[in-house]
Amino acid sequence: MKEKLEVHETAFLISIFRASNEKLSKDAFAKLWYNTTSKLLAKDLIENVSEYESFTHCLRNRYFYETINELILKKEIEVIINFGCGFSMYPFLLDKTLTYIEIDKPDVIGYKKEKVLKWQEEKVLPQRDIHFIASNFKSGYETGLLAQILEIKEDKPSFILIEGVLFFLTKQETKTTFSLFDRIQLKGDYIGSVSYRKEMAKTKVFKRLIKLFKDQLSLGQQFNYQTISDDFYHDQSNYKLIDYQDYYSLSKLYSPLNAIDKQEDILNESMYLLQKIK
Repeated sequence: MKEKLEVHETAFLISIFRASNEKLSKDAFAKLWYNTTSKLLAKDLIENVSEYESFTHCLRNRYFYETINELILKKEIEVIINFGCGFSMYPFLLDKTLTYIEIDKPDVIGYKKEKVLKWQEEKVLPQRDIHFIASNFKSGYETGLLAQILEIKEDKPSFILIEGVLFFLTKQETKTTFSLFDRIQLKGDYIGSVSYRKEMAKTKVFKRLIKLFKDQLSLGQQFNYQTISDDFYHDQSNYKLIDYQDYYSLSKLYSPLNAIDKQEDILNESMYLLQKIK
């Protein structure tokens, strides 16, 4: 019987997708996280859910790579806080002068820290100012996590990134998380968020994704997910939505020769860029 995957192990899957086209994703280090089990799941997802998964995840990585780089050049951010960082490699793709705070579940953070330190010792990865924080994102975590982050961040301008996470959270957990962001950040700071719009849940490709996760993940039929309306982002009273993108628009921007037609069968995620206004 095929062994079931834990939710956090999908982080390996994203790395495989990002490594499929380094020129597009701008991620030269994602391939370090390769493992056979996730490779098989990636193949299963591409064959049975959407053939565009590798392409779209490269687009997502590229969007945040370019967006954050632009803000760095404008000297608008000095700290990048990645909630649910998984095995993303932004610290090694972006400016070495920044401070990076990587946050995820204890098993993910423990494994990532161990591998990153090993690869740095072997000169596979460059040195960076990285702080690894373990958190379960469950009830009551906010106060302790806030103190840890503020001790590192101090009063420096920040960019909070949350991608591939909200899908797995409840609505209340999402509200709590964004309330925490508000407490962490100063006026002028940024949030980059990724989620599925509500209408995606009605599509055949989305239903195929849910079936695959229920078949492949250890949670099985108890697997829950959420979609999020644009109103959630507009309703963040201390923030202003300043950019919206999806895979259709990003494909035209970063890979016009392979631009995705709206009729094609893709798991279309939405990217939101918010700036704190008060």
